[in-house]
Amino acid sequence: MSKGISRTPVLPASTTTTSVDSASLHFRVDYEQVKHLGIDDVVCSELFTVGQHQWRIDCYPRGPVGYSKDDMGNYVSIYLRHMSDSGRVRATFIALIKDRDDKPSEIRVKTYLHEFTIMGAPDYLDEWGWNRFVARKDLEETYVIDGHVTFVCTIMVTRDTTPVTVPPSDIKNHLGSLLDQAYGTDVSFTVHGETFPVNRAILAARSPVFKAELFGSMAEATMASITLHDITPSIFKRMLRFIYTDEFPTTEDNPSNEVLFDLLAAADRYALDRLKLMCAKKLWDNVSMDTVTDIQACADMYNCLELKDKCIDFIAKEKKNKEVSFFKNDSKKPTTSSG
Repeated sequence: MSKGISRTPVLPASTTTTSVDSASLHFRVDYEQVKHLGIDDVVCSELFTVGQHQWRIDCYPRGPVGYSKDDMGNYVSIYLRHMSDSGRVRATFIALIKDRDDKPSEIRVKTYLHEFTIMGAPDYLDEWGWNRFVARKDLEETYVIDGHVTFVCTIMVTRDTTPVTVPPSDIKNHLGSLLDQAYGTDVSFTVHGETFPVNRAILAARSPVFKAELFGSMAEATMASITLHDITPSIFKRMLRFIYTDEFPTTEDNPSNEVLFDLLAAADRYALDRLKLMCAKKLWDNVSMDTVTDIQACADMYNCLELKDKCIDFIAKEKKNKEVSFFKNDSKKPTTSSG
């Protein structure tokens, strides 16, 4: 409901935030000053923020217009007014009056749960509350202290806990499809007779080596087709799949160490650090005394220091375990005596 506002003294308000979505407001009104205001005249609190929305408490000392003749002028009205321009918010509004002992009056506690909805008009401000909050007679006899009355108002904003569902990113599928359908390709690589059309910009964005080759001063920057000799078509294809999708480029659960060695070498050559670490992890998952020497040599050759250190520690631990096992077994041999 939108009500007319006239002769509006703005009174200070102290707000104590108890949580991110709730606040308590002590709204102290100089009743001696405002009790002679006319019907529909309103006394307003300062603006305050709860739950990322702005609010205001409106007090009508003689009530608003638009209600029964019995109500007009005989009751004090209290309303919570939503002052933000956002479209909708659910809020609980609790209001009470302090008695002469400066304690909340239990018989004057009122609660509303209301969904505030801005209807769209620029000057429309939603509000909700009580037209007959307290009779003026009762207020003056019981709750006016030193000429003032204090309303304690609590506002609790209820946020929608249902999140907006955002689907997972599918950019890898879109970019990956460029490998299969070759949209907008502007350069190709030939590897042992097999041709791979690709997008210069994507390769340059993913690899500083490709960036230097395809957009720098090297001869490849002006070539429509580039021939590679020191990589196999299978490994080059896997590397391209990683470049376009950022995923480990194989459907195999356990690719052979030979494939991982070659893929790690390609990743090192083109500065694909994430792919190097992916290869290193899979090699480490397959480590054993039969494979650790080759894995260590590969890690050393292609600057995988973490994998190299793990291999060294693995060899040292296995060597120590064998020594411990040997001494244990040796100590169990029976001793013989002569004589």
